Amino acid sequence: MFDEVADLRALVLDARSRTLALVADLDGERLLGPRLRIVNPPLWEVGHVGWFQEHWCLRYRSAENLAPSLMGNADSLYNSATVAHDTRWSLPLPSFTATLDYLARVLERVLARLERHPADEALRYFARLSAFHECMHAEAFSYTRQTLSYPSPYGATLAAGDAGPWPGDADIAGGRFMMGASPDAGFVFDNEKWAHEVDVQPFRMARAPVTNAEYAAFVEDGGYRSRALWSDPGWRWRVEANADAPVYWRSVNGTWMERAYDVYEALRPHRPVMHVSWYEADAYCRWAGRRLPTEAEWEFAASTAAGEPGRKRRYPWGDAAPAADRANLFGSACARPDVAAHAHGDSAWGCRQMIGNVWEWTADWFQPYPGFAADPYKEYSAPWFGDHKVLRGGCHATSPALVNGTYRNFYTPDRRDVYAGFRTCALRP
Repeated sequence: MFDEVADLRALVLDARSRTLALVADLDGERLLGPRLRIVNPPLWEVGHVGWFQEHWCLRYRSAENLAPSLMGNADSLYNSATVAHDTRWSLPLPSFTATLDYLARVLERVLARLERHPADEALRYFARLSAFHECMHAEAFSYTRQTLSYPSPYGATLAAGDAGPWPGDADIAGGRFMMGASPDAGFVFDNEKWAHEVDVQPFRMARAPVTNAEYAAFVEDGGYRSRALWSDPGWRWRVEANADAPVYWRSVNGTWMERAYDVYEALRPHRPVMHVSWYEADAYCRWAGRRLPTEAEWEFAASTAAGEPGRKRRYPWGDAAPAADRANLFGSACARPDVAAHAHGDSAWGCRQMIGNVWEWTADWFQPYPGFAADPYKEYSAPWFGDHKVLRGGCHATSPALVNGTYRNFYTPDRRDVYAGFRTCALRP
């Protein structure tokens, strides 16, 4: 138990250090930024992180019984379930200094409570929940900085070094397996509960995500102008967004350039394509004569192995924790290596980079598993079922503590600000 609390304390502190690193240089107009649907004002988001931690770790007794906040009006400012998104720029937010002070006071009390009550199972659960919530917002801060062309918070842009392409398909035998998290998996989110039997037919999956070079061929072949390649909602989105290439690409004298934060660099051909919407991924698949994997296929490829019936791996490579030679998680800036990198992270079926580098769109809408029941943080999953698509695997900005083979991310199919790419599967016979 005491080892668990020590690990939890380290997780909480690590999450906070990431938050502070991502916002430390923001001041003036950058603390609010423009009013956009896909971002939050950073000043509000920092306060929300502190509010969430205080709400669950210090104030929550039951849904009807909350202790007072250290900041008297915190609920009216930072409760994302009740404070409309469009109003967050005009709220009477505390100064950045006062907001950071609020975070520090909350953190101090949470750590003290963990030290005093290491056997409090509910406290440990909510401390982990709030730390993972903060890790998610750290990733969102990175998206915001990219969206708004703020400088890289890490002092770097695209990673150096080349590993090259990783072409071809892996033949995956399929079979029956238990999709989702098992009760002995430790902390899991409600949308991962619980493991249930799924039958996966044999399929062939790309050994690597689609690369910039592969996607550029689609663009240059008129993929964005060919109506036949797009679904009806996808075409409406493309027209309304005036999309003719990935959002951060531009052509300069016949050379594709890609923006990472506030810097444009020549497109690296063997990096996984990133910042593409589900609609774009779907259209590419039609052009290539391929398809997106189902969520079940993705998890099967990432967590099973031939000759290991009934066993699931926590990660594609096994049960050992993520390491730098296996997965690119919480790397620097917009850094993503070539798709051939991280060979030690291959799945048992030979698929590379299923964890880290870029999130991967799947074919499926985000839906609950059989018997779903919301956890205390009821707004986490249930409001989004049915109109979001599932992504798997994490990206270079994802905390290694957060992601594994059953973790489910979800965004609406139009979103291309997130660090999302995709891999493809062969069409079924």
